[in-house]
Amino acid sequence: MEDLKFKFFELINKQGHGAKIPLVGTVNDFETGTEDSCQDDIKIEDTKTEQTLADQEVLDSVLPEYFQCDGFDSALFELKKLPPVLNKQCIEEVCSQLERQHRVVSKQVLKLILDKTVVCEEEFARVLETKKLVGETVDAVKRARTDLSLAHQHFTTASLGILANYRKRTLVLDLLRSLNTIKTLERTEARLQELLSNGDFPGAISLLLECQGVAATYRHFACVAALSGKLQDTLDMAEEQLDVALSKMCYKFEADIYNKLQAAYSLLGKTRTAMDQLLMHFTSAIHNSAFSVVHSYVEQNNSTKKQYNELCKCVQETDFIPCLVSLCQALWKIVSSYHEVACWHQNHFSNSTATDDNFESNLNEQYVRQKLKNGLDRLWHDVQTRVSSLVLAVNLIHYKVDEFLQVLAILHRLEQIGKEFSQSESEELQNSIRKQSILYFRRYHAGRLDELRIFLENEVWTPCPVRPDFSLVHLQEFKGLRCSVQQCSGVGSSSSHGSQDGSVVGSGDGYFSRFTCSTSNTPFDTILDPNPLADSSFPDSINEPSGYFSEESDEEGPELHGEIAHNDRSSHNRYNKKNTLGGETCPLLTNTTLTVLRHCGKYLQMSRLLRFIAADVFVCLIQLFEYYLYSVHYFFASDLPKYQIEIPSSLKLQSVLKRIGDSLIQNPSEPHDESGQTVPAANISPDVDLTNSEQLFGLQERVVAVESLVFLAEQFKYLRPYLEQLLSASKHILTTFYSETVEVAPEVRHPVYSCVSYRSVDTQQALALMARVNWEVSDVMSQHSPYVDTLFRELQIFSMRLNEIEEHVHLNQEVLDTLWENVVRLLSFILVEGFSISNKCSNGGRALMQLDFTQLFSQVEKLCTLRPLPHRDFVDIYVKAYYLTDPVLEEFIKKHKEYSVKQLQALISCVCQGNKKSKQRLKTLLDEWDKLGMR
Repeated sequence: MEDLKFKFFELINKQGHGAKIPLVGTVNDFETGTEDSCQDDIKIEDTKTEQTLADQEVLDSVLPEYFQCDGFDSALFELKKLPPVLNKQCIEEVCSQLERQHRVVSKQVLKLILDKTVVCEEEFARVLETKKLVGETVDAVKRARTDLSLAHQHFTTASLGILANYRKRTLVLDLLRSLNTIKTLERTEARLQELLSNGDFPGAISLLLECQGVAATYRHFACVAALSGKLQDTLDMAEEQLDVALSKMCYKFEADIYNKLQAAYSLLGKTRTAMDQLLMHFTSAIHNSAFSVVHSYVEQNNSTKKQYNELCKCVQETDFIPCLVSLCQALWKIVSSYHEVACWHQNHFSNSTATDDNFESNLNEQYVRQKLKNGLDRLWHDVQTRVSSLVLAVNLIHYKVDEFLQVLAILHRLEQIGKEFSQSESEELQNSIRKQSILYFRRYHAGRLDELRIFLENEVWTPCPVRPDFSLVHLQEFKGLRCSVQQCSGVGSSSSHGSQDGSVVGSGDGYFSRFTCSTSNTPFDTILDPNPLADSSFPDSINEPSGYFSEESDEEGPELHGEIAHNDRSSHNRYNKKNTLGGETCPLLTNTTLTVLRHCGKYLQMSRLLRFIAADVFVCLIQLFEYYLYSVHYFFASDLPKYQIEIPSSLKLQSVLKRIGDSLIQNPSEPHDESGQTVPAANISPDVDLTNSEQLFGLQERVVAVESLVFLAEQFKYLRPYLEQLLSASKHILTTFYSETVEVAPEVRHPVYSCVSYRSVDTQQALALMARVNWEVSDVMSQHSPYVDTLFRELQIFSMRLNEIEEHVHLNQEVLDTLWENVVRLLSFILVEGFSISNKCSNGGRALMQLDFTQLFSQVEKLCTLRPLPHRDFVDIYVKAYYLTDPVLEEFIKKHKEYSVKQLQALISCVCQGNKKSKQRLKTLLDEWDKLGMR
């Protein structure tokens, strides 16, 4: 195999010199092959295939070790294969095999070489070309090196000197620049103090950060290293000044300064920290301001060592309202500043979101927005806590109602601010108000009921002079409610600056838009006015306009022309003889009526300010009206004559009076009710005379009392639309009150005026005169009975006395009609009762009854304006019943239950004069029906 390698290399080298490749093999083989080829080509072709197959078998028999390229020793390999005992024949066979393999391999190699001869020649040509190019390159490199050497010798020495000088110049300039920078750094502190004192916080922080950056660049200088520490101290001091300026924003917000503060914190990368610090400052401001205000109203006896809650208990009752106002004013400034801060950030966010895509900026924005939102509730909770502690610490039971209303007005205004500020219902503040209000109102209402009882017991029922168009809105107590009441009733202007629900949040007319930080005014500056609800800056909770309907808008002169004393009748007569002004009729009302209306105004003010107990307050207001109603009826309807005539009082009125008596009037046998739930019944003043017939049994006082009650009911009706809005959650109470109590007030006229009407006619005398009349006359009479003239004379006297009384008190048509209706009712009763006295009656007697009845009622028509006269049928039907037959009379008795048993028995006796059996049967049947209640 080694010989084969050498031959192959020799063949390659000779090919490069144009030599031919020699045959691989022995000479004998070559000669034999030549001769055979010359002798017979066909024979060679036949054996070619067999030889190829044989050569392939020989190649396959070559061991793999012979194909190794590195370090293979074929001789040693073959020797190792020999057996320990040498055999010549075996060696010869191995040699023969190796020789045959050598020939086949050489033949194959030669064949492969011949196949690749062209490629080899092309590749060798490229190798020669490469060799030529490498030689040219080597020559070029040599020439370049020669030229570089020459340039180095001629230019390097001079250039190095120039470069060295330039380097020195550069170093000197850098050093000079560094020295100037260090000099500027040393002067920075004074400039920083100037910027901070001028409020240019962004400029100061920017300068500090720039100086720190420069100091970091020149930290290799020893002096700069010391300066860096000083700059850090200066930066810390600047941050403290920023924090101090930030804390001042809690008391008075200034947009320019706050803008600079935010820019400075943004440069420091502490936007979130600034917001956290600001919220802490607001909380501290609430606590510190509250403590400072309350402390200023407390005596200096170790008050500084007390906690806030204990300090509030030391405030005197006389100083409570000024202290509360001062506290609300101080807290308003803080709340207003927070609102301005929130608005500033809201505007800043709206202006920056459209162009700012920085992720960190958006993240900071979301953080600040969330903090401000959460801070609203926390800040308002702190405000409520401070105010509630002061409210609960003071006893308000002994306050006057005007003072208590001032307190309610202050707290109500604070609630409205809270609703506008954070949409909070201020539950904690309401709880404190509720607790104080319940305690105060219980005592106050008990006092008002007792006061009303005293007024009623001392009332002489003299008209109080007022102007013709007087209504409750002209009273001072309704001053703050006037516009609301008028608008709800459709009288006032419909335009209003407030919303329907009283909310001013977001309307542009709220507290935060009217009282900004740029002004020194607060919503509580005018709260110490004697009537705080009249302040135009105080929005009514029910559609109250911001502009108040002032007194100057009314007619000139006082709202009331004066209040007369209980016994000052002459002043009223001098005022107007017929209780009119300029030809217009003035309403009839008394001082007690005005007292009830004034209490009504105060109660409504409390209801508006105390929505959570508005229903309870209204129930107490109802009791005032009910007590007045009950007292008027008790005073003037208790002396009704004891006749068998039907009492002119409706079942509804009787039911209302019974309910009032059971729920409100105290039983005389029971001890005094200290809780004020019930009140003793009032007793009429001894100065009121109800027995003088010349004065028609106190008709003037009765008219004044009843018509004042009706006027009071009308005023309550006027208030109904306002109350429906005020008591939207308790409309069932309102509906019950109006449908039952208010509606029955005019019905009091009938029982009260009947006491006069029934006494104006001598019933016993009239019945005695009728008993003397002979009803068994045989002829039809053309002249009425004498008792008719007697009754008519009494009616004439009654009419004249009415005219005399009307000179002093105006008697409206309803009064006159009610009086005459009761008179006609009494006359009808007298006629039927007188007719029933006689058990015998002829046809002529029946005609006489009809004549007397017609004559009397025709005379009455001349005296009154009632058309047609009521109760005619009561007499007419009874007289016509005398003409009925027995079977029809039985049905008549069963159907007409308005007649008494005595009257029906007299009718039976007259109709059944000739039939005793029918008379007895009908009377027996009448008694049975009466016992069974079938009539």
